[in-house]
Amino acid sequence: MNEFNAPRWNLDTLFSSIESDEYKLALENYKTGMDKLENLLKNSGRFNFSFWLKGFIDERDRVLATAQTLNAYAYIIYSVDTTNVAYLNNISQIDTLSLRLQKIELSFKSLLAKHAESLAEFFERFPEFKNRKFLLEESIRETKHQMSAKEENLAGDLQRTGGDAWSRLHEQIISTLKDESGKTFNELRNDAYSSDPVLRKASYEKELSLLEKNQIPLAACLNNIKGETVTLNKRRKWRTPIDRALSANRMNKETLNALIKAIEKSLPSWRKYFIAKAKFLKKHNLTASLAAEKGLPFYDLFAPLELSSPQENPLPQSENSSEESQTPKKESILTKKWTFDEAKNYIISRYASFSVHMGSFAQKAFEENWIDAEVRSGKVGGAYDEDFALGHQSRIMTNFTGTFSDVITLAHELGHAYHFSCMKGRTAVFFSYPMTLAETASTFAETIVKQDLLSKCTDEERLRLLDIDLQDTAQVLVDIICRYYFEKSVFAERAKSELTAQDFCRLMKQAQQKSYGKGLNPERHEYMWAVKSHYYSTGLDFYNFPYAFGQLFATALYSRYKKEGPGFAALYARILANTGSMSCEDLCRHAGFDITQVEFWQSGIEMFLQEIEEFISLASDKKD
Repeated sequence: MNEFNAPRWNLDTLFSSIESDEYKLALENYKTGMDKLENLLKNSGRFNFSFWLKGFIDERDRVLATAQTLNAYAYIIYSVDTTNVAYLNNISQIDTLSLRLQKIELSFKSLLAKHAESLAEFFERFPEFKNRKFLLEESIRETKHQMSAKEENLAGDLQRTGGDAWSRLHEQIISTLKDESGKTFNELRNDAYSSDPVLRKASYEKELSLLEKNQIPLAACLNNIKGETVTLNKRRKWRTPIDRALSANRMNKETLNALIKAIEKSLPSWRKYFIAKAKFLKKHNLTASLAAEKGLPFYDLFAPLELSSPQENPLPQSENSSEESQTPKKESILTKKWTFDEAKNYIISRYASFSVHMGSFAQKAFEENWIDAEVRSGKVGGAYDEDFALGHQSRIMTNFTGTFSDVITLAHELGHAYHFSCMKGRTAVFFSYPMTLAETASTFAETIVKQDLLSKCTDEERLRLLDIDLQDTAQVLVDIICRYYFEKSVFAERAKSELTAQDFCRLMKQAQQKSYGKGLNPERHEYMWAVKSHYYSTGLDFYNFPYAFGQLFATALYSRYKKEGPGFAALYARILANTGSMSCEDLCRHAGFDITQVEFWQSGIEMFLQEIEEFISLASDKKD
């Protein structure tokens, strides 16, 4: 425990160590399970397909549960002790076994496709498997976009020295960039959150300079990765890159179009927010921008609204301000140092305010020491949730330092774990759900906490809280649609010719103008294509719109909860339980709403549009 009483987790109910008998037994079960699957595949022709498929699925379920658990365990023990050689070797061992399982899965999908006409008989003989209909049919559809086994294996081998190598080069360039004083590129990026306006601008200018100096290799990385994707997509019979991304996210184009249209309709409001923030920063000397335009400079997107002294507080008290807000200022919820116990009790109470089930889950997670929150050497930064099929439990890693954002992060990650808890009783095959739905429960949990805090703070705190919420959401909506525009134009042009750094800068400028518009002043960032690692992913194109989907899906659900009250909690739990077994459209249709309609997505945006109007009002001086 540290000064905040942040705990370490207890892993005993998983495995006591990688040297333990139970861990070695799990490894052995994993290997022998794959032996059985390989033998079943070799002998598939000797049996009636329906009976064979039942036997294969039963064994596959056991293997997938073990595989998922071992993969998760290997990562979490390494993540809190990254210099442990034994843990690194263990990850390598698990990765090797995973490659073997991937080959089994490919063979299974091909065999399933050959016997597609036998599925009706299978479901009739074994109706208990009807809930897998979507997943089995999805596996068959995926084979339509596979090359031959030899070609797929060759593509996989070449990718290690092709797209994956270009992706690693990008990581190596960015991770080793430093300014003249030795400050790393990531440290310069983090200065965007500094309260010092001069530092924000100076670091932004150094960042641009470093990227410009390295634009040739960075552009070569992106050009060749996208070129490889264009080639492989054509071979795999994907009509466009967006079709592949939609398939991976289990959604259709009609839904995507409705989502994009709803975001585009909201862009004028977001530009008003950026302009209002720019005006506030200029008025109180919190920006280093000299631009005459009203828009926000790029380096002020994350600028905190911190005043130098209480006497400079420009915020008028609203006429209906509570009596509490008129009294002498108490310690701000934004600046106070939270103990871990305070965060725990607060999150449990907020979860319980939504549903007893959700509150009880959070209490169990804390009481059973599922959370590793202590900051220490050798532990990775950030936060995550990992779920374990064996025993159906989760573990959460955070780095708790007592800040307000740490409380939000903890609520977010516990939301992921709650999502998994709602799937209890299902087999591991249902635990994989697309990116579009992966952030639903975590964003919903975050929203519960943020909305509660907004209801309890003073006007000054409220302005800052609104800004924090809006700047985060602006990244998920405005910047995400900017990335979507950019990547779409990159694929269109890359299919015709090679692209240079100047091409990428041109396309980024166009995307920023189309999304941010007059919300930004001329001090923009034309090299953002070199910064965002998602562009350099070989595994999934358009690693952007799923984030907007997740954000608005969660807030639309929250808006429905506010209308329906406590009774919504049961429906919400059922939605989470079904996220791994059907398409996004079917999941929502069963819950009673249609995500192919723009109106659904607008209901998720509405809460933020109201926040924008309130932010503008609070940020404006009475004299304006």
